[in-house]
Amino acid sequence: MIETITAINSVVNNFVWGPVMLLLLVGTGVYLTVRTGWVQVRWFGYIMKNTIGSLFRKRNKDHGKNLSPFQAVTTALAGTVGTGNIAGVTGAIFVGGPGAVLWMWVSAFFGMCTKYAEIALAMKFRTVTPEGVYSGGPMYYIENGLGKSWKWLAVLFALLGGLASFGIGNLSQSNEIAGALNGMFGIPHLASGVVLAVIVAVVVLGGVRRIGQVTSLLVPFMAAFYILAGVVVVLLRLPQVPAAFGAIFAGAFSLESVGGGVFGYAIMVAMRQGFARGVFSNEAGLGSAPIAHAASSTEEPAEQAMWGVFEVFIDTIIICTITSLAILLSGMELGEEALAGYASNGAAAVYAFNAILPGTLGGTIIQISLLFFALSTILGWSYYGERCWGYLTGNNKAVSVVYKVAFILVCVVGAAGSGQLMWNISDTMNGMMAIPNLIALLLLSGVVVQITRDYFGQVKK
Repeated sequence: MIETITAINSVVNNFVWGPVMLLLLVGTGVYLTVRTGWVQVRWFGYIMKNTIGSLFRKRNKDHGKNLSPFQAVTTALAGTVGTGNIAGVTGAIFVGGPGAVLWMWVSAFFGMCTKYAEIALAMKFRTVTPEGVYSGGPMYYIENGLGKSWKWLAVLFALLGGLASFGIGNLSQSNEIAGALNGMFGIPHLASGVVLAVIVAVVVLGGVRRIGQVTSLLVPFMAAFYILAGVVVVLLRLPQVPAAFGAIFAGAFSLESVGGGVFGYAIMVAMRQGFARGVFSNEAGLGSAPIAHAASSTEEPAEQAMWGVFEVFIDTIIICTITSLAILLSGMELGEEALAGYASNGAAAVYAFNAILPGTLGGTIIQISLLFFALSTILGWSYYGERCWGYLTGNNKAVSVVYKVAFILVCVVGAAGSGQLMWNISDTMNGMMAIPNLIALLLLSGVVVQITRDYFGQVKK
């Protein structure tokens, strides 16, 4: 049975992450960047000032039953900053070589505009209940933006998003948590899954407000913890940093694969690994983060959309780069055969940090980070999945309860399952989910342009 699932998934995965999909992902970002006048470049300073910089200003606005702008972004970051930032990036470098990092940056640069566009559309076309609760995301901007004749595409996205919440948002994350706990304390995977399910239940059953409250505390702490540890790692090997960056740029255009290969093959492998893991990490183009942002009490679409630029920047340009440098500065041998020598991608990252930091401190930092990253992702994706199934069933409350219970139980299944298979299935669902969303982004790009012109035109005045 497992062999059959693996074989089917491999065929689908090769399609959704093939050249056409990569072109669609990056091409959409390029197209939106050009059409919006390079918004993530021209207004980068303004965006940072009005996103992360705005946190230092005191505000007393009542957000009602919705999330504050910061809770919305931390809920989105909870789903975004996950094990892909550590285990996914590690796998990309081992398989694709140092050059995969450059393509990760490229995907992030254009992904900033992609996520900006997603959030802007989610804010503009979201719906509100009589109680004042907002709901939005690709399924809503497809139906309300493109018209009823496109509802089939909205349904397709919601179905794929609902299924992906169990894969990218739960199975692979719970498996990494179980692996980390087993490595640190020798706790059996099944026991870890049960404890994890209880923790997730306490938060998820409390609704989106409780998820927002928890992520607003958890996400800043875990990000600062990992970034600080990464800065120490880089400083300890500072003389080798220029050589690491040299390997990244040289490897991105190398005509030889990590372990030898046909002419030009290495470039394709590096690009595929970089783009795939970059998107897996920052989720630009998937349409997941806009679901959380649509629950924000903010009224101006562009104001909330600016947080999308910040999200991708902190996730990929900062956090993923830290992981990448740690791997390259550790002096580890790269290649698929070398990666196979480790129990998991996370275990390879542990080795890298241990090679630089004293004793087993590095491994402890990685395992703690994996725990927090994976837990936050599970919490964020529980809301994404709930909104997707809610759209499909007319926001039926009974279905919502059934979904939450099923999601909680999947934590146990993921913890006890096969790590590599979980990653492969997550990759496939990830790619499939992006297709209807990217189609909608291209068709609604004119709306994004108008939102951008209206808002930043006022800023200029």
